[in-house]
Amino acid sequence: MPPHAGAPGPLGPPPGPPPGWGGWMPPPPKPGVVPLGPLGLGEILGGAFATIGRHWKQLLGIAFAAYGMALVVIGGAIAIVYAAVSDRLDRVLDPDGSSGWDEVWPLLLTFGGVYLFGLLVMLMASALVYASCPAVLQDAVLGRPSTFGAVWGRSLARMWSVMGSVLLTALIAAVPMLLFAAAAVALFISLITLSLEGTGGDFGWLILIGFLGALTTGPAAVWLWVKFCLAPAAAVFEGQGAIGAMTRSAQLVRGDWWRIFGISLLAYAMAGVAGYLVQLPLSLLNLFGPSLTDDASTSGAALTIVITSLAFGLVTSLVGQALTAAFPQLVVSLLYVDRRIRTENLAPVLAEAAGVPSQAPPAAPRY
Repeated sequence: MPPHAGAPGPLGPPPGPPPGWGGWMPPPPKPGVVPLGPLGLGEILGGAFATIGRHWKQLLGIAFAAYGMALVVIGGAIAIVYAAVSDRLDRVLDPDGSSGWDEVWPLLLTFGGVYLFGLLVMLMASALVYASCPAVLQDAVLGRPSTFGAVWGRSLARMWSVMGSVLLTALIAAVPMLLFAAAAVALFISLITLSLEGTGGDFGWLILIGFLGALTTGPAAVWLWVKFCLAPAAAVFEGQGAIGAMTRSAQLVRGDWWRIFGISLLAYAMAGVAGYLVQLPLSLLNLFGPSLTDDASTSGAALTIVITSLAFGLVTSLVGQALTAAFPQLVVSLLYVDRRIRTENLAPVLAEAAGVPSQAPPAAPRY
């Protein structure tokens, strides 16, 4: 007796309509942290969190190694310079001395040079961390396991290209910040001069130019920063140099500027909140640190408390810096993958590399 109408067949419910009928399409394959199709906001953020969850050893390991070595190098440079100029520094800081500008100026140049050297070292460390995010995603998107050594090798090989693109982008973004800082310093000096001498000095033109310059160049700097934000991912995924990666980023961002700006801004805000929450225990510990030190019965106990507080602060700062640097770069790298899927039909290539059947035709874009 044939089954009545609507009854399920021997292998379960009747299959749905074939692809393309009634707008139904099969979901894209998902061998790794994201589906191999156009990515929405939830899939990009979820993919970044999933990458951290699966590959946290590689990401945090490289961040700890990079920033840890940077701190050691900077600390060594400060120690060497201090040992070389300690006598002159003591004379300058002596309240009973009569040091002139001839002794102060070389110290300012020396420590200014150390500061610039520290900025360069931290930029190199950040470039290595930035390069590690797309290097990890090369395996995470395809669902492949990764090792610290493999990710370290990829990141180190592309560090200079990433550093070049990050440095050029930072110089563009620094223009309005420097103008605003100059205006703020001039305003501060004018207020002090006004309170002491009754006149604001001749800084009015500098204040006006600084603030107007910052307002004028700020939007252009933000626009260029978004245009070039995919450059680190292009440098790692495609082996581009610094200029080539920035050109490639501008090409991929074209037509989707506002979406990339909004998602990137959200990622940086989330990373900032996470970094603050990680470093919050340090702030609480510093509040109780002085009282604990004062109550210590021996100098050895006080020294132990201070060293423990400093060590804990160093670890939490490194974790906060790693989260602040890694999570936004993972999001931006996934935006790079999304843009190539949408504009260059990268999904079938990724599916073939992952060893899963690709979807044809590609899924409709999801926002």
